[in-house]
Order: sequence, then structure tokens, then C-alpha cells
Amino acid sequence: MPQKNNTFIPIIIIAGLFLIFGFVTWINGALIPFMKTINELTDAQSYLVASASYISFVFMALPASYVIKRIGFKKSMSLGLIIMAVGALIFIPAAEARTYWMFLSGIFVQGAGMTLLQTASNPYITILGPIESAAKRIAIMGIANKVAGALGSVIFGALLLSGIDKIKEQFDVVDDEEKGRLLDTMADSVVTPYIVMALVLFVLGVLIRKAPLPNVEEALIEEPKTGETVKTSIFQFPHLWLGVLALFLYVGVEVIAGDTIISYGIALDIPVEQAKFFTLFTLMAMVVTYALGVFLIPKYISQAFALKASAILGIVFSFCIVFTDGFVSVLFVAALGIANALVWPAIWPLALTGLGKFTKTASALLIMAISGGAIIPPLYGMLVDGKKEALILNGMGETSAIGEATSFGYWILLPCYLIILYYAFYGHKVGLKP
Repeated sequence: MPQKNNTFIPIIIIAGLFLIFGFVTWINGALIPFMKTINELTDAQSYLVASASYISFVFMALPASYVIKRIGFKKSMSLGLIIMAVGALIFIPAAEARTYWMFLSGIFVQGAGMTLLQTASNPYITILGPIESAAKRIAIMGIANKVAGALGSVIFGALLLSGIDKIKEQFDVVDDEEKGRLLDTMADSVVTPYIVMALVLFVLGVLIRKAPLPNVEEALIEEPKTGETVKTSIFQFPHLWLGVLALFLYVGVEVIAGDTIISYGIALDIPVEQAKFFTLFTLMAMVVTYALGVFLIPKYISQAFALKASAILGIVFSFCIVFTDGFVSVLFVAALGIANALVWPAIWPLALTGLGKFTKTASALLIMAISGGAIIPPLYGMLVDGKKEALILNGMGETSAIGEATSFGYWILLPCYLIILYYAFYGHKVGLKP
């Protein structure tokens, strides 16, 4: 395992990678209402933006593990960046055609690149130093990820959502042909940002090949303890599989907290010019909590304690979202950033404890759990659509129904945090010797 004084530069380099996929991931908060408008979608359909990104982790995680075994961590990170660049370029013909499935294809390809990048970088940073302080290192990565995500949400919110209210008002007074021209003009606004993104990703993909990253392969060799039977299958680690479930649910609630908050604000009749900054609130809450994690773990609190506290806060804030109104309720959605920040850093080292030579495969399984971001947000959207229809049928006005239904959808958070709480107290110890 690399010595402490040799890990500073590698940590900075990996933090740079977390900056990249933080930026790309969290622009979805702006893309969702943007795509809903230009493609005239329902709420459930619009959240397929998140699904297209996160479902790629299901299909690509195990192939990514195979690629890493064949070419190593560093070359895999480079390839992941280049694949992400290709995904960004798909947005150009998608904008020209204003075709939703083409946009989703570009997002899926970017997600495939991120899958490879994350499958390599997460275990790398976990085993780059002592396992007891892994959550601290991952929290540093989280700060990089969410700062970039905040920057991305603000930039793309400004580029894609500025003036959208005025354009939508015009839809009621223009004919279908003029409406089509307005939507085409809106769609074209993604071209320049995604060309720049593609160029940056290509360049970084080349540069990472020359980066001074140490070999950590020897840290993955399993050394059995005296009298202990060596594990022969990944299925012999129940704490890992429970960790995969907890991570699946966590990513779902994290995506809901970041990607629905703008739409939620709009549903509550908060002007888009204000609502477009709401994802920033969630991400900044996460950054502050990450910084606390860097300071507190493992000197003052354990990784397991951080996970317990996070799950309890998630349960409390979920109730607060549903039982409050207006901007206060929006603030509790943003406060989920506090509850979510240390879940990912805590689950990874807990789930990888004792995996040894199975670490790469286990990491691929944990990366597959990111697909929670593909499954749970559309379920939230379906809850919102179903509740909205029921309220309208019962005589409630459409505007009031949209706000109440959007709030009702957040009930989906509660069972997710309860299962994460179980993992924090008991699940991470199942199958491990005391």
C-alpha cells in the first residue's frame, strides 16, 4: 500500500476526476426541466434523463471491472473520460433533431464512461491508504464532486433555463409552427456547452495516461488469517450485498434531492429565475457536511457512526418535506444534502472490508448500485403524476394539485433511509467475524 507521503499527488489527481463526473452528473437538475419543455414531456418521462445516466451503471459495471483487470486503473480512467466525451458529442445531432431518445442516448454513453471512471477511481481511493480513514479520503472526493456539481448546475441552469418562463408563456399565443421554431431554438442552446465539454474530456483523457498514479494492485491480494478459510466466491460476503442494496437506495435519494428540487420549486410557483439555483443549495449542504467528515473521521467518529447519523437525519428531513409548505419545504429538500453527504463515503469502506482479491468485482457491484438513480427518481415521478391526477379528479385546481402531488412524491424517501439505517447498525457486520 502506498505510503502516506506518497499519496498527496494521487489524491489530488483522483479528486480532479471526481470534479469531472460531479460536473457532468449534477447538470441533470437543469436538464430535467429543460428536456421536459423542449420535448413536451410528463414528469415521469422527464426523469428518464436521470434514468438514462444511471441505468448505464447496471449494464457497464461488470464489463468495466473486466476492462480494469485487463488494462489497469489508470488506462481505464483515461478510457472512461474519452467515452464521456463521445457521449457529449451525441448532444449535437440530438439538438438538431430535437429528439428525446437521442438526448437520452448521449446521456447513456456519458453514463457508460462515468461507470468505467467510477469503477476505477472509487476502489483506488479506498485502498490508497488505511481502510480506517477511507471515508475521510472519499469525503475529500465528495467535496470535489459536489463543488463541481454546484458549478455545473449554476452554469447549465443559466444557459438552459434563463428566460424559459417567458418562452413558455408564448406557447399559449403562437401557432404550432412558431412553437416548433421556439423549441428548436431552445434545443440548440445545448450545442456549444457540450462541444466545450467534449473537448475538455478528450484532453483530460489523454493527460491522465501520463499522470503519476502509483500501482495499488498489491493491496488487493488477500492474506488469510491463521486458521481462516480463504473465501472462494463473491457470494460469501453478505455484508457486501447488503451494502449494494443500501448504496442503490442511497443513490436514488441523493438524485431525488438534487435533481427534483428545481422542478419542485417551480411546482410550488417559485419563479424559475430563483428555482434554477436550488440544486446549488443541496450540493452546498453536502459540501459542508463532507468537510465535517474530513475533520471528524476517523479521529472523533467512526464510519459506521457517520452512516447511522446520516440515515436518522434522512428520515427526519423526509417527514419535514412532506409536512411543511412552500420555500420551507424546499429548504428541507436541500437539507437532504446534509443527510446524504457521508453515506457514500461510509458505505464503500464498510462494504469492501475483508474483500481482498474480490475488491475489483465487489467495486463493480457497488458501482452497479448507482442504478438506484435510474429507478427511484422515475418512481418518484410516477407517484407525483398519479397523485396529481387523483387530486384533479377530486376537484382540486391544477396548480394546487401539482404542488401537493410533488410534495407527496417525497414519501418514497422514507423506506430508503430506513434500510440504510439497518445497514448502519447491523447490515455491515453480517457474515464478518467479530
